[in-house]
Amino acid sequence: MQVISVISTKGGVGKTTIATNLGGFIADAGLRVLLLDLDTQPTLSSYYEIADRAAGGIYELLAFNESDLSRLASHTVVDGLDVVLSNDEHRQLGTLLLHAADGRLRLRNLLSIFRPHYDLVLIDTQGARSVLLEMAILASDQAVSPITPEILAARELRRGTLQLVDDIAPYRQLGIQPPPLHLLINRVPAISSNARLIQKTLRLIFRDHAQVQVLSCEVPAIEAFPRAATQGLPAHRVEHRRPTGRQAPSALEIVRDLAIELCPEWREQLAHVTGKASGWRRINVDLP
Repeated sequence: MQVISVISTKGGVGKTTIATNLGGFIADAGLRVLLLDLDTQPTLSSYYEIADRAAGGIYELLAFNESDLSRLASHTVVDGLDVVLSNDEHRQLGTLLLHAADGRLRLRNLLSIFRPHYDLVLIDTQGARSVLLEMAILASDQAVSPITPEILAARELRRGTLQLVDDIAPYRQLGIQPPPLHLLINRVPAISSNARLIQKTLRLIFRDHAQVQVLSCEVPAIEAFPRAATQGLPAHRVEHRRPTGRQAPSALEIVRDLAIELCPEWREQLAHVTGKASGWRRINVDLP
């Protein structure tokens, strides 16, 4: 089972958009996917329509160590895609975990509940530094941090997210390796010399960094993603072909390339996803 957290100490960079679309795409490839919503503003929990709602959610998982999957995982209308809903209405989990002996390691210790049932767990997090964010990173095999090509976002990356990664490094002394951090340049405008400069600078800064990598895949600022969110659908189902006259690739191509870069072990399955109809079917794709 792969565990990927989508993180940033800055809000509004597109974490939920990335998590929901990755989850929907990989589920359409025939893999079993679980979304965990750790954000106290539960946008992910309301993205997809729920077909079968579980009695509990994140609160029961983390506060009571609930191990009954049927009480935790709600089924979405996307086949193979479940979600543990955010239900910490009074925002008590942060305080609870902060004072618990295993607080930052609790989710890591609970992942065995999901291992027999899912191929991938995707964790959506809140856009601020917290014990919940640290817990998510320490439970992950990979961490993806969306960053918009803006100077303020680049500064916040260094001050917030990269500092957070450095601060949890001492867990290596317990035999826990913090995951590699993948930077995903998100919402790239079609024409912007400033954005291109920031993209180039980020790639130069982290070119030889051991723990931080800028992903080859970039997500352009296309209308398909907000349109898909409005419809409660994965973006690859909303736009599976590139519109005539547009240089940016289709939403299907974007999410497919991102999924393959993060999960190359499922390359063949992911390469055969199409957004046509409401489900998935196989097509032949020439891979690079």
